[in-house]
Amino acid sequence: MSENTAATKKYNYLSTKPGVQLIKNGTYQPKPLTNKSQIIDVPVSSNENQIQLGYFNMQPGEEFEFTYEFLEIKTVIEGKIVVRDDQGEKYVAEVGDVFIFTPTTNVVFDAESDGKAIYSAHRVPEDSML
Repeated sequence: MSENTAATKKYNYLSTKPGVQLIKNGTYQPKPLTNKSQIIDVPVSSNENQIQLGYFNMQPGEEFEFTYEFLEIKTVIEGKIVVRDDQGEKYVAEVGDVFIFTPTTNVVFDAESDGKAIYSAHRVPEDSML
């Protein structure tokens, strides 16, 4: 989605006024990516340096490829998430570990993954993940 298209859409951004906001567990329901992984995007800011907050879950059994064309920081909060890069390097992240994906990075989320993560991504909202 282009930045111009995102600017014309009406999203429910979290950052609309100064103050503290608490997002309680279960507030957002994930959307399926595959049969074994789910995701939810939460638009935070509508300015030109948009950022998204999200939740990511993955269960064992089905790997998938993804290309990061934006900066994303993903922190594992439960279990483990395993990715491989273009060179076949395997990265195993467990609770408290942080992935940093920079543009343009191609990865495979391994089928052995069984974890949950929260992330922030420097991009416009992704409609299929809202």
